Amino acid sequence: MAPIVAVRQLTHAFGRGALRKTVLSDINLPLEAGEIVILEGPSGSGKTTLLSLIGALRTMQIGNLQIFGQDLLGAKSRRLMQTRSQIGFIFQHLNLLNCLSAWENVSTSLRLHPQIPKRNYRPQAVAMLNAVGLEDKVDAYPENLSGGQKQRVAIARALVSHPQLVLADEPTSSLDSQAGRDVVEIMQRLAREEGCTVLLVTHDNRFLDIADRILHMEDGRLQS
Repeated sequence: MAPIVAVRQLTHAFGRGALRKTVLSDINLPLEAGEIVILEGPSGSGKTTLLSLIGALRTMQIGNLQIFGQDLLGAKSRRLMQTRSQIGFIFQHLNLLNCLSAWENVSTSLRLHPQIPKRNYRPQAVAMLNAVGLEDKVDAYPENLSGGQKQRVAIARALVSHPQLVLADEPTSSLDSQAGRDVVEIMQRLAREEGCTVLLVTHDNRFLDIADRILHMEDGRLQS
């Protein structure tokens, strides 16, 4: 079976001319269906840049990157949008909308899928919030949620459309030890239940035990 993600000889740089700086060098990375991979390394090593390229959030420059069997190099904006709609994102800063309740924030992910009827938004969002242990916070607004609860809403939003791939960027950075453990265990359990692949970027070595593979990135290069 072909990998969900296939990265080959990927190189990426910022700036031009004398200011040009290479941030990723000759990256090779397959991600198989259903596995949890942790990407760790120091700040500035290129982890978030790699995540954004895999998520079709940045334009590729050099190399080959296939997601779900589709080549992203030179892909049109429509293709990139279709790719993004099949990926669940969990951002470091959560990006919850304060004007929306928990279930409404989760349902924003469903709006990317026109085949899902609007009448299904609330039932599907509530079911996923129940799965992350927030059955009593369905109608709560972000201002009334703790940091760990907000992170659970973000996880529910990422998984509610049953994506094949979840990309998580420092999802425990603002949480204490117990809340962080709860969050990664929820991600691990739901990934197994949903059968999706998870690529998790973290500085936190307390949660490395959930991974099938651990990769280290330093100075734009990937190491096992």
